[in-house]
Amino acid sequence: MKTNPLNYLASGDIKLSNFDTTPKELLSKKEAKASLEKSRRALAKFQEELYAHDRHAVLVCFQGMDTAGKDSLVREVFKDFNVRGVVQHSFKVPTELELSHGYLWRHYIALPSKGHFGIFNRTHYENVLVTRVHPEYLMAENLPDIKSPDDVNEEFWEMRFEQINNFEKELSQNGTYIFKFFLNISKDEQKNRLLRRLHLPEKNWKFSGGDLKERALWDKYMSCYEEAISNTSTGIAPWYIIPSDDKPMARKIVCDILLQTLESKTHIIMPQLDDNHVEKIDDYIKVLENE
Repeated sequence: MKTNPLNYLASGDIKLSNFDTTPKELLSKKEAKASLEKSRRALAKFQEELYAHDRHAVLVCFQGMDTAGKDSLVREVFKDFNVRGVVQHSFKVPTELELSHGYLWRHYIALPSKGHFGIFNRTHYENVLVTRVHPEYLMAENLPDIKSPDDVNEEFWEMRFEQINNFEKELSQNGTYIFKFFLNISKDEQKNRLLRRLHLPEKNWKFSGGDLKERALWDKYMSCYEEAISNTSTGIAPWYIIPSDDKPMARKIVCDILLQTLESKTHIIMPQLDDNHVEKIDDYIKVLENE
């Protein structure tokens, strides 16, 4: 089954209720795994070419509600990568040092260098999602015109959307390809995954009482995601909304979108040796074989 990236592309004013949480065409777990393995080997080959080409970077961003499957998806999709060429960052509560800078600073310093893949597992969008659901968190940023949560208005969020779009535009203009994936799970599936964490002793450590408090704000989060995605899905930094109730299918779809899009960058190839070096290859071989 060939994945069509356009089927998952977010454009215009989106309503998440219009997007599936389970793909319309569902492969068996075995079939989805086999397809993923084939695609991720090809993606790893592209990574080698990107590394050798050394003129572009790739930034892959994942957002989603708790239990959406971000960690396992990253593990499975990028399993065949050379570790030299990929770095993952997961952005938690900002540190004191991070709060002493503008909110994008910690994301700037985590960006991939040329030739590398960077993975943001939770991203700069936390700054228009979690802080929008909990505007009191903004007080820690010591912003000049924000004295209380009541000062945070629609103009503030519009400003942040513009700043994020400019941030991503700058990255694109300097050679970074950007992918943003929202892992779209249903509220019922989240319930099942939270219960699994509670029922399985080896998964208990992943559960926090705070998970239930955030779950109670589900509708608010969905509204914030809709507005963030609608305002920041652009041609150079598109959002893809991935049905994620079925983890094997979500992994396959993400990998396929990355592979199909990046394989279209046909200018990214292994460096070619100049004629002088090509002519000397046989001489180099003889030197080594005659040691």
